[in-house]
Amino acid sequence: MSSTDAIAERQQWMAVLALAEVSELSAAWEAWEEKPQVERIRGPESGIVMVRGRIGSGGDRFNLGEATVVRASVRLSGGPLNEDAFGHSYVLGSNPDHAWYSAVFDGMLATTQLREKVQQAVIRPLQHAHELREAAALADAQSTKVDFLTFAREN
Repeated sequence: MSSTDAIAERQQWMAVLALAEVSELSAAWEAWEEKPQVERIRGPESGIVMVRGRIGSGGDRFNLGEATVVRASVRLSGGPLNEDAFGHSYVLGSNPDHAWYSAVFDGMLATTQLREKVQQAVIRPLQHAHELREAAALADAQSTKVDFLTFAREN
């Protein structure tokens, strides 16, 4: 696997973790049978980032506003792991548990021995749950859609 493929794969699982509900992450962690030991390296700690925008995807950048984020870094050891692994996360919002769980699963996914198991037991179900939420939101929005019909007027 090339480094570009590895980066794309990590971006995909981090997006799934970031979009997951905290209750789903908590349930996945509680259901995990052989947990590694988790040492907090950083945080979870909250901060503010500047959100930048660009008009028409090609115009000058401008500061759109500020957003709250939470970050966490953890070291995983013992349990099913042969060597230490590190996980990191930045999550939009202010829930420290969300960042912590995301960092833990990121660390587990960073190991070759746990990656497929975590993908199967955690990432794929979270992706499916997110897709169901998106479909429900789309259906809800579609139910309020108004079609305007315009007639050409002759004077």
